[in-house]
Amino acid sequence: MVADGQYPEYWEADVVLRDGGTAHLRPISPSDSDAVQAFHMHQSQNSIYLRFFTYKAKLSAKELARFTEVDHHDRVAFVITRGTDIIGIGRYDRLDDPLEAEVAFNVSDHHQGRGVGSILLEHLAVAARENGIRRFSAEVLPENRKMITVFAEAGYEVERHFDDGVVMLSFDIDPTRRSQAVMEAREHRAEARSMAELLTPSSVAVIGASREWGTVGYTLLEHLIDGGYTGRVYAVNPEAFELHGMISHASLAEVPEAVDLAVIAVPHDQVEAVVDECARAGVKGLLVVTAGYADDDGDGIVRQRALVHKARAHGMRVVGPASLGLVNTDPTVRLNASMAPDLPARGALSLFSQSAGLGVLLYASAHRRGLGVSSVISAGNRADVSGNDAMQFWEDDPTTRAVGLYFESIGNPRKFSRIARRLARTKPVIVAKSDVTGLQLPPGHAVRTTQAPPGALDSMLRQSGVMRVETTEQLMDIAQIVASQPLPGGAGIALFSNSSALGKVVADGVVSQGMVVARLETDLELDTGQSEALRTLAAAVDRALADDAVHAAVVTTLPARGLTADAVAARLQQCAEAAGKPVIASFTGILDVRLQLDGLVAAATSGGAEPGPLRATDAGTSDAAVLGPTATATAEGVEDAGPALPLQRGLPCFPSPGSALAALGAVVRYAQWRARDHGDFLDPEGVDVDAASRVLSESRARVADVELTRLTPSECSDLMAAYGIRLLPSARFSSVEEAIEQATRLGWPVALKTMDEHLRHRLDLGGVRLSIDNAESLRRNITHMEKMLASFGSFGMEVQSMAPSGQACSIRAIEDPLMGPVVSFGLAGDAVNLLDDWAHAVPPLSTGDITDLVRAPRASRKLFGYQGLPPADVPAIEDLVARVALMKDNHPDIALLEFNPVLVATSGLTILSAAIDVGNPQRRTDSARRAMRD
Repeated sequence: MVADGQYPEYWEADVVLRDGGTAHLRPISPSDSDAVQAFHMHQSQNSIYLRFFTYKAKLSAKELARFTEVDHHDRVAFVITRGTDIIGIGRYDRLDDPLEAEVAFNVSDHHQGRGVGSILLEHLAVAARENGIRRFSAEVLPENRKMITVFAEAGYEVERHFDDGVVMLSFDIDPTRRSQAVMEAREHRAEARSMAELLTPSSVAVIGASREWGTVGYTLLEHLIDGGYTGRVYAVNPEAFELHGMISHASLAEVPEAVDLAVIAVPHDQVEAVVDECARAGVKGLLVVTAGYADDDGDGIVRQRALVHKARAHGMRVVGPASLGLVNTDPTVRLNASMAPDLPARGALSLFSQSAGLGVLLYASAHRRGLGVSSVISAGNRADVSGNDAMQFWEDDPTTRAVGLYFESIGNPRKFSRIARRLARTKPVIVAKSDVTGLQLPPGHAVRTTQAPPGALDSMLRQSGVMRVETTEQLMDIAQIVASQPLPGGAGIALFSNSSALGKVVADGVVSQGMVVARLETDLELDTGQSEALRTLAAAVDRALADDAVHAAVVTTLPARGLTADAVAARLQQCAEAAGKPVIASFTGILDVRLQLDGLVAAATSGGAEPGPLRATDAGTSDAAVLGPTATATAEGVEDAGPALPLQRGLPCFPSPGSALAALGAVVRYAQWRARDHGDFLDPEGVDVDAASRVLSESRARVADVELTRLTPSECSDLMAAYGIRLLPSARFSSVEEAIEQATRLGWPVALKTMDEHLRHRLDLGGVRLSIDNAESLRRNITHMEKMLASFGSFGMEVQSMAPSGQACSIRAIEDPLMGPVVSFGLAGDAVNLLDDWAHAVPPLSTGDITDLVRAPRASRKLFGYQGLPPADVPAIEDLVARVALMKDNHPDIALLEFNPVLVATSGLTILSAAIDVGNPQRRTDSARRAMRD
């Protein structure tokens, strides 16, 4: 909550508008008086009438003071600016009912239709909820259809009635599944459109273009021209008259048309001036190749942030700094604004990387395998455009069939999770990251780091359905399968080899990857000459692929006399196409793998078609037949002009069976994830979010700065009760007589526990005693426990009602600075304390996510009947996890929650102990409003 009159800087945000442009949103201030007057005077008479129900040519001094002087609590106003101009104003004023506020908007005539009103509404709703307001109302003239539409399409349940010539609207502003879905859909369209502007520009200006061979500016201009870019190219260099056979312009102001994409290749101390020039010229996007922002002892990060802020404020997205460039192989675009020497072959794989070095590795690996690409984005320091933006575009892009991303840092995992989960249901997503991603930051990367438990980030990736690898080579191993082969329908694998020993080893590898050997033929005779050997091999593979139990085939061979790898690849490709099932090959024993693979690519391209991923020949197939139609950018995003690209023809070939099986195993697991029922996002019954918020609001008053406060037992019980969770009653005592009194109140028998958090669950150390059924027994146990624990120190004690016996489990939830809410589940005791056998998930959780979380720990088998014990009440655990996940998702001020132990009986469960710490809520990276990463 904002203190009255205190400017809430954290409400400021850069936003992406419906057409892909950017703007800045911030709270209004008294210094905006002149800008508000200018905004008003530029509006049409009709717009002024619709806003004020009358016409006024100019606002009075009193009106300007009222509009610009607010307390940021009962009266809140936001402005959206483009440069120094205001393009939209939204405000609310609290009414006599403290839970309701009247809301109003005014959008510039020149910027209507860009989604300004909906963005203002989203941000006002978040601010209002923070200040305790739960309902908005508005008075709108019937002819103001645009404003009525903003409210109607916001996803809220809007009530309306007609009164005295005015439409009265009112609606609750608490977020719902529908309102969240509406916001995410608008965000998706806007960000996809902003990326389309960068990847499909009609004109490109290279600023810093040079006539000196080998310089970055020279190379970029050369690659644009030689790549056959279909748009218009302009060279900007004040010291050159002619470059690459074209007239060089001294500045952007001399360019005869508006520029869509400016490629900046000037020294980093000149970038700021160039960005100013681009802003004045109305450039839509910036590709900053210039490096140096990571090497300036922290000052570079400051200048990098200032660069991005200035660009966004003038409507421009930024790729970079230190970007390797952008590539789009669409034949209607042919954009090679990169350091890659040639425009890559066209294909259906799209790639995202951060540092230029990793971008080079990805490009080289794709080129070496003959793997075509659709688009490539090198984000460099990722100061603005990120992998999340790229995925928003690729989700709708019909020329992208599969996506590969290499992350050195991750700025918004929660947003990544929801976008990747949606994208992975239609297109394979492969993510390469190291084990320290999220823990350490590369130079130039200004994002948060994680404090979540080890494995939590990887769990989030699995939850999202992406295939996680560690290296670019592993990424490309998987990519060449999903780009060229259909997804397997199951885990049944047919295995073929001309060596029984090799076949046995590979069969073991199939099982270790979680797949099943459905057919095994390891006695293939392939030394019979190429023609006969190919017929033998093809017949065996065709028979196996016709079997419904076989979902993919793996062929791994030792060198055979007269049989070439490219001939085998060509025949196996025919088998795969005929059966509609994936086939992969491993040619083991080739001494010079690189030369052999190059030979396969050469054979594959011998007919003039573009190369495939180590594929057999597709000579005679035209680009139009293989690649299909292209996408067309529209104001609403990316419009599919026809069916998506078919699979790139070719056979995935590997130098070793191990890498082949690892890649195929990842694809099989992904196909199983994609085909499964992921469940629904359901809220448990009996939840009172407002009651929980009141408990947390009162406790936060005790929090100073970043310190934490632990909820009292009564606060803890009240918070849990608001989410339908019951804590087994207990009572502390300071004397034996008080202990007997409390035990009588709770009801015999009782348990006796020390208050020390490390000993209170340790029967072996005397920290807990069970089934005490009378006062005399309680006296003796208190005395004995004091003696047993004397060597550990002096602790308080409590008595607690006895719970039914059951399996002990632990549930934790934290608020991580990077990932936001993280929920962890494990079986209490040595499993989690010694073996770290936790499972993790990031809310919101679907019913499928909850099912996976409870079954993920290795010790979870004990819940389903173990060594003759009856199974535990797993649905009761899943219900508790669902309530904890919803609580943590709704309340970022819960810094730590721990239920330990939770005893799960054959029917029902009992929470014996709960600890909840509250702190100042972090500003989550994925909030309930559309805002670009800061």
